[in-house]
Amino acid sequence: MPRILDRKDPSAFKTLPLHVEASADALSYQSLGRPLNFSQMLERRRPVQVNDSRRFAVELANLGVSVRLTLGLQGRDYWLVVRQRRQDRGDTVLKLISGYVPAHELNLPLLTAIQEVAEECLIETPEGWLAGRFGDTWLPTPYQKTLHYRQANHFRLSPLSGAARPVRTGSLTLLERPQAYVHLPTASLQLVYDLRLELPRDSRHVSLFHVDETLQDGELVACLQRRRPDIYLLPLAQGKPTGELLTLLKGELKPASTRGVWLSESFAEADGWLVREERVRWKDWLANNGAAKACSSRKAC
Repeated sequence: MPRILDRKDPSAFKTLPLHVEASADALSYQSLGRPLNFSQMLERRRPVQVNDSRRFAVELANLGVSVRLTLGLQGRDYWLVVRQRRQDRGDTVLKLISGYVPAHELNLPLLTAIQEVAEECLIETPEGWLAGRFGDTWLPTPYQKTLHYRQANHFRLSPLSGAARPVRTGSLTLLERPQAYVHLPTASLQLVYDLRLELPRDSRHVSLFHVDETLQDGELVACLQRRRPDIYLLPLAQGKPTGELLTLLKGELKPASTRGVWLSESFAEADGWLVREERVRWKDWLANNGAAKACSSRKAC
């Protein structure tokens, strides 16, 4: 049975549409118009057209953030991805941890990104669940009413090297230099942060779980399903994916099937600042990214 961790009123969420301008060297965005609730935002997420992929000005429905999270484990690096059924697009994909940026964080999207990590990526040890820190900032513990978070230990998030081209919100440059792209099918601006997750040194028998919110009877409900962890590790060798897909339960890495797997548009090839695809097939993504030779997940490559 799924365990309900939290309930939210979706009407409490507000975001803002955007005006986005891009040149060959930089991209900037600023809020446009009045705040939108969740339903109004989804209504605006309809395909848009842009003629020049490197220089344009366009109005978009919303700002979204994703986190390309690299986990160091047993001498190897892994990317973390989560399974999500996208009700607005009628598909199921593996995607980066991601979410919509609320209106009050439009100029501080990193805060949304690290909160999404806290909400979507749950780390369990025999002693309890791990809270996290980003530098000197504690991540929220969104399910503290239903889960026991450890007090003595925590995981750490740290930034990895950012994108070459700057992204600006108004006159301010985002210091963490996220990768940016405009997703034409959903009329959205997406920022991708590269972060590293380090577990405490004494962590043993760790399990990873994904928690996603679904709309049920007018409420956003967050559920934990132990039988379907829905979070996966992509082993890397010299920075490239090996073609394996794993889960981590009680410290044991187990292979998962890649048959029929699709990845979200953040894995698709960009043309300048633009991404045109809704999703990309697993095997096509591996071919385009020159998958490294797979090796034992217990041994460094």
